[in-house]
Amino acid sequence: MTKSEFYNFFRKIPKAELHIHIEAVMSRETIKKLYQKKNGVEFSDSEIKELFSYSDLNGFIAAFLKVQDIFTEVSDFDLIFDDLKNYLVRNGIVHCEAFFAPSAFIKKGFDYGEMTKNFEKNLKKIKDETGITIWLMGDVSRTFGLENAENNYKMFKEHPFAGFIGIGLGGAEAKGPSKEFGPVFEKALADNYHAVAHAGEDVGPESIWDALNICHAERIGHGITSVQDSELVKYISENKIPVEVCPTSNVFTKKYVKKMAEHPVREMFDKGIPVTIATDDPIFFGAELLDEYWNLYSKLHFSKADLKKIVINSFDDSFLDDGEKAKFKNLVEENWK
Repeated sequence: MTKSEFYNFFRKIPKAELHIHIEAVMSRETIKKLYQKKNGVEFSDSEIKELFSYSDLNGFIAAFLKVQDIFTEVSDFDLIFDDLKNYLVRNGIVHCEAFFAPSAFIKKGFDYGEMTKNFEKNLKKIKDETGITIWLMGDVSRTFGLENAENNYKMFKEHPFAGFIGIGLGGAEAKGPSKEFGPVFEKALADNYHAVAHAGEDVGPESIWDALNICHAERIGHGITSVQDSELVKYISENKIPVEVCPTSNVFTKKYVKKMAEHPVREMFDKGIPVTIATDDPIFFGAELLDEYWNLYSKLHFSKADLKKIVINSFDDSFLDDGEKAKFKNLVEENWK
């Protein structure tokens, strides 16, 4: 298939995306608008270029925090959800399980209860307008330590809202080892919330083992260092633990993957790991979900049949109930024909 044929085809195939951060779907126009609102001056093209110039995971996180800093009030999230809706529509995504990171906003003085009202309103609006379902997971954030993570979880529990399904562990993996966050995961799982963890992105397979054995994470975000440990690959495959792979993100941060053609997702898929493909942070890494599927097809030798399996995985690996999964997988089959 040519690139244009590929995009035209896969845009029409219903997909789920399970690893994306809502602040990272912002358009550059939204960033400029919020910057102007906060500072009273325009955000120049050279400043935007500088904002998106980084060479490792820590540099990216610093840029992510700078973007969060331009928010001045809770209603600014309306713009984020507008951008998220547009992103989902143009990539043919019908179900999304996304992260939001409240820590920086709370430190700025935002009222979390007001944030949840805004989130609930916007999730309903998108559902009503497009039929797309979006569920949110709160990032307990390893960047700010265990005490902050526990405070975040307490806040999540005190302010539940329609569309909130659980917690995720994101942030600087090397600074906040997975093994330190077991207590907050135990509380979330005991309260029947879902729990997932970024692991094996910037640290070796020991981080993934800790996310599974100590945090009891139901899905692993990134997980690319799993291939360094044959026992871990066997464990993940046999226990059908989904791994949310974000290829361009891994190449961008350059810790373990220097170029797309060397990405271990091909090996992971071939060894039976339940792989789902996601973007992580589209605006920061310049790749949307259709781009990631094209990368697999054009640079990593995934066949159309392989990609269909990954699309099916995106629903099987979601937190949808069995009936919803079956409905969406039937839609995939119908549209594939």
